[in-house]
Amino acid sequence: MAASAAAAVALTACTTTEKVAVQQPSDFNLTCSQIEGEFSELDYIMDDASGDKGVNTANVAAVLFFWPAAVGNYMNAGEAEKLVERRRAHLVDLYQKKGCVAAD
Repeated sequence: MAASAAAAVALTACTTTEKVAVQQPSDFNLTCSQIEGEFSELDYIMDDASGDKGVNTANVAAVLFFWPAAVGNYMNAGEAEKLVERRRAHLVDLYQKKGCVAAD
């Protein structure tokens, strides 16, 4: 019984951080306010990725039962953060090219 509980925890110990595509086909059709909405979504994804790198239930379980999973969680979150930053840079460039002005 304890072994099956430990196995269940170990199997669920990996986190999955959402990954974004740096460029999407519809990007050039976005309005200024839609691009701003994309920035908000990227902030949410970045917060989630940062949380997946820190101390959380999944990472603690991974360290206790299968430490390579903790390393994988950290690397997965780091990759997601890099993609978010690249997408943000792409959208900032698009925002500027469209002549968008940030609301105060």
